[in-house]
Amino acid sequence: MTTPRIFGTPLSPSATRVMLLGSGELGKEVIISLQRLGVEVIAVDRYPNAPGHQVAHRAHVIDMTDGAALRALIAQEQPDLVIPEIEAIATDTLAELEAAGTITCIPTARATQLTMNREGIRRLAAEELGLATSPYRFASSLEELEQACAFVGFPCVVKPVMSSSGKGQSKLDSAADVKAAWDYAAAGGRVDAGRVIAEGFIDFDYEITLLTVRSRAADGTTQTGFCEPIGHKQVQGDYVESWQPHPMSALALARSRDIAEKVTSNLGGLGVFGVELFVKGDMVWFSEVSPRPHDTGMVTMATQVQSEFELHAKAVLGLPVNTALRAPGASAVIYGQLDAKGIAFEGVAEALTVPDTDIRLFGKPESFARRRMGVALATAGDVDTARERALLAASKVKPVGGA
Repeated sequence: MTTPRIFGTPLSPSATRVMLLGSGELGKEVIISLQRLGVEVIAVDRYPNAPGHQVAHRAHVIDMTDGAALRALIAQEQPDLVIPEIEAIATDTLAELEAAGTITCIPTARATQLTMNREGIRRLAAEELGLATSPYRFASSLEELEQACAFVGFPCVVKPVMSSSGKGQSKLDSAADVKAAWDYAAAGGRVDAGRVIAEGFIDFDYEITLLTVRSRAADGTTQTGFCEPIGHKQVQGDYVESWQPHPMSALALARSRDIAEKVTSNLGGLGVFGVELFVKGDMVWFSEVSPRPHDTGMVTMATQVQSEFELHAKAVLGLPVNTALRAPGASAVIYGQLDAKGIAFEGVAEALTVPDTDIRLFGKPESFARRRMGVALATAGDVDTARERALLAASKVKPVGGA
């Protein structure tokens, strides 16, 4: 049986120290959840004043793909837990440190290695676990990509093996689009700009995120729980709306949970996993998995008894979790719309006049036209009404220029 964790006092020798590698809007919410439990939090990102930096006990700015720099910072801070929150990290260094017993990586170093590279997780799901996926091929050159696209057929999607939020992703309708897709993928990849995946299209009805939580049971064993399915709308590969629960058949939901449990059990460890799935009728295909809270899951800040961030914080600390739905709800992204630093927003008060809504502004120090700077949240008696409220509230929040 696992010995229960003892919770100390931050900034003292008794503190439980957690280091987040990546401190954007998702990391910020995880930090807030950890802070509420008296955890000492060290936030790390590649740029200063990231959202998570603003709420942590200490903040550091390093190139997290630099293994030596990452190793040195971990040696300096000596965290009890290391939580990767983005893809662009020297995962081999984390694996070495975990193998040496120096760190506990959440959920595991192997999970971060596999999931932060689309090649690793796709080969695990399709070739080792035998799960249904879209047809795919990997390519390391323009010539290989031309062959890969010919194999999977058109239309298809090309993505860098390491990227996030749709960066570097293209939809190709014919062979004439391959060169532009290769160039765009190279520009959008976070680490390996020379490796991409070509995926054939699946004729699916909708895509869901199934938040899957691995946590400790009372007897010390690991148990798997599920949040209600989250539906979402994407534009250019980036989420712009999400809602929960997404309606689906009982059989499709059971199959989704079975796939999610197989993948996350293989990856191991504790915490929230965002499992993305394609669904058509009762058929389900595995798409991707993130070993951490998912951007589409921001809706859970309004809909669930415990948000995905609270679930993650509690699960990784070995505490009981509650995945229950509180009310149907939705989220809608607030974009920067401007390329400027230190932008301001107007219309927040007007947004909050929409019934049963809330607003989160992330505090990112620099805005871009398509950068996610905030999110509107809404609840209602049904998902459709919640979506209308979230979109209306988001539309009222307007950027008004930089510093």
